[in-house]
Amino acid sequence: MPSRIVAAVIALLACISSVAAADLRIGLSADITSPDPHYLAAQPNINIGWHVFDALTRVDPRARLIPGIATSWRAVDATTWEFRIRKGIRFHDGSELTADDVAFSLERPLSIAGSPGGFASFVRPIVAKEIVDPYTIRLRTAAPYGALPQDLNSILIVSKKTAANATSEDFNSGRAMIGSGPYRFVRFARGDRVELARFDGHWEAPAAWDKVTFRLLPTDPARTAALLAGDVDVIENVPTADLARLRGNPNYRLAQAVSWRTLFFHLDQYRARPPLITDKTGKPLAANPFMDVRVRRAVSKAINRPALVERVMEGAAVPASNVVSPQIFGHNAQLKAEAYDPDGAKKLLAEAGYPDGFGLTVAAPNNRYINDDQVAQAVAQMLSRVGIRARVETLPLSVYLTKVRDQQFSFAMLGWGSYSADLALRSLLAGVNPDKGYGTWNWGRYSNPRLDRLIEQALATVDEKKREAIAREAGAVVADDVAVIPLYHQIVTWVMKKNIGYNARTDEFTLAYEFRPQ
Repeated sequence: MPSRIVAAVIALLACISSVAAADLRIGLSADITSPDPHYLAAQPNINIGWHVFDALTRVDPRARLIPGIATSWRAVDATTWEFRIRKGIRFHDGSELTADDVAFSLERPLSIAGSPGGFASFVRPIVAKEIVDPYTIRLRTAAPYGALPQDLNSILIVSKKTAANATSEDFNSGRAMIGSGPYRFVRFARGDRVELARFDGHWEAPAAWDKVTFRLLPTDPARTAALLAGDVDVIENVPTADLARLRGNPNYRLAQAVSWRTLFFHLDQYRARPPLITDKTGKPLAANPFMDVRVRRAVSKAINRPALVERVMEGAAVPASNVVSPQIFGHNAQLKAEAYDPDGAKKLLAEAGYPDGFGLTVAAPNNRYINDDQVAQAVAQMLSRVGIRARVETLPLSVYLTKVRDQQFSFAMLGWGSYSADLALRSLLAGVNPDKGYGTWNWGRYSNPRLDRLIEQALATVDEKKREAIAREAGAVVADDVAVIPLYHQIVTWVMKKNIGYNARTDEFTLAYEFRPQ
């Protein structure tokens, strides 16, 4: 055989081998606390879960509900939903996924002890389950509940056989990580990486990548450096300081979208003497200033949202007036972001009895949201200009969440994304009710009976137009009462090598199976 033909064959075989062994390396912006799909409702954990497991419903890149394991669903009556399950779905161990696995997965979130913020609120409305046949399940609720198909997008389906007696540690080690998703679990190295391998038996077309490695790179410079050095192929939550040079680099491709995530501050509104709130000399105040709506409004007026967007976020955000972004169901477009008005803020503080202001600590994570620590510093400076002496405490997310759960802060940053306004309000601002799963993330313990009634009315409405109108009314109540201090909606950015493409997702998920070779 002529040498040139041999060379061509070798080159062809090398090309085939390269394609057959396609690997994808992704730099993630936040740590993974556990791959257990029912332990902590935090996006980094859920992001991994979506590769190994499936849910009854999914959403498309614009956060619209689409079929998942369920091919269809319908309201049989006011309190009964029926879900039809795809036939022939296989778990990674070869066993078939049936309604029995679905029923078990809807029970498991209620049994996990010690969760710092689990998934119970998504399944608490269900009071009974009826397995009609292996591919049909009916779910009954105590009252009419229109949001159930959206709720169940958050409940990933595990194998009953594998997970029946499994602990979160069994998921961390991989022993219980048997799902039906497009990738099989290989390894979780805490603080370093998660490794996955393609599952060729997935019910959709096989993913493009044989192996996926998620590198945990919560430090912004490290993530960008890893991309430029060729150590990863894709990074998420691109630091705004790096956007210009990466956009101008012909070796890379950008994908961007206004995300569902709203950044805001919770304010303590339930303790007479909340921690880290003092007078100007550092002594505890006689009363909690955040109990007064005038003080909450003053804090909101003191924050220059356009400046945060333009200077700190370098244009990668949109000023917020709602707790959900404009493309999300229930967003109230009639509400406008609070105008920057430092004189008005000072006047309100004086009217509330704080003419000289007071002291507080601005608490925030420093490795979870885009520029989170810089935003906290900027907000503290703005508050100081109206007489509120603000110091800043930023911490790694794992430490931060522990301190927040221990109620050690009174003014704390949170970023939240949701598929609808009523679902967001249920978690963030409904009166805390563990039995109903309400107020799970209501750090400030805000309480407003009118808001609670509107949330319940919205969620109980199967008619989507009526439900959305009620959700918008609830958003207006939140804005009028300054229940939280909304800052902005993030614009989320991915940067990848030029031979890779991605459809930027509203929900911010970095899904390896949606990246495509170009």
